[in-house]
Amino acid sequence: MIYPDHKWSKFIRLKRQIMKAMKRNIYLLLVLSAMIGCKDRTNKKAVEPKAQDSVLLEQEAHQELYGNWVGNFVIDENSLEDGEGLPNTDYSPKINLTIKKITDKGKVFGQNVVKGNLRSLTGKLEGDGNAVQLLLDEPGDKKSDGRFEIKLKNDTLIGSWIAYDQGVKIKKRNFKLLKKQFAYNPNLMLNNQDEEYGTLVDWINAKKKEAIDQDGDSTYTYVMEYYRSASPAVFSINASKQKLAEKDLKNLKKLDLEIIRNTIFARHGYAFTKPSIRQFFDPVDWYVPVSKDVSSDLSPLEKDNIALLTRFEKYATDNYDTFGR
Repeated sequence: MIYPDHKWSKFIRLKRQIMKAMKRNIYLLLVLSAMIGCKDRTNKKAVEPKAQDSVLLEQEAHQELYGNWVGNFVIDENSLEDGEGLPNTDYSPKINLTIKKITDKGKVFGQNVVKGNLRSLTGKLEGDGNAVQLLLDEPGDKKSDGRFEIKLKNDTLIGSWIAYDQGVKIKKRNFKLLKKQFAYNPNLMLNNQDEEYGTLVDWINAKKKEAIDQDGDSTYTYVMEYYRSASPAVFSINASKQKLAEKDLKNLKKLDLEIIRNTIFARHGYAFTKPSIRQFFDPVDWYVPVSKDVSSDLSPLEKDNIALLTRFEKYATDNYDTFGR
């Protein structure tokens, strides 16, 4: 169809007006969308603080109880079955019960180390002041796990541990724990723990030998026990401070070398698992077992001395003597 010129001009003007109107409408829609978006964001910002305010974060409390509580973990003999004897080792190993966090809702988080075993603890705290009570549970995935029931008396945590599995031999232990700060100190040394014999005796790895006595016409056969003992060198050689040489070690007993080497680890709070080693460190006042791995804490000097001591241990021997118990 062909439009006259005046009609064509009118059509063009109308089309332009329609296009302008459409552009204005699109612009208005964009502005309106932006305004709605801003409003939504404003509303969200107004709501978010209220949502956060409605969540009450638990604060920490009783921080005076945080830290290491150390003492002896003693078998409750009344819990033993009739006729059941006491174990030859670990009657009262050292325990380090560490409280890491307590919330104002009474939740407690920590861990304990006994006989080289590190177990996490969770539980609750009740009471206040000097009338605090704690109920702490081990994970329960080991047969040796149990529950700690503890009361605070002055500066001491007093309580008992009860095994979950009452079919185990040791069903209950008692303890009195004092707060003890752990800090690595290269100057720490062993002290003579045996006033009677003046030395350290390995009471666990005894050698038994049959002996025969004759009294007139009678002959008696019995078993003698022989024990190895340490020399005074274990009280004077400090492998955390002095560079050891072969001349320092060549005349030492195997037990001397073992004790000197393990004293390095004890200074770093290593949790020994072997009773034959723990027997020398559990009675030491400054020893606090805190870790299963202290390798990254050893100094270059200590690492060199450990390597030298280990090499000498392979070829060293021990003398076994008789000691009364």
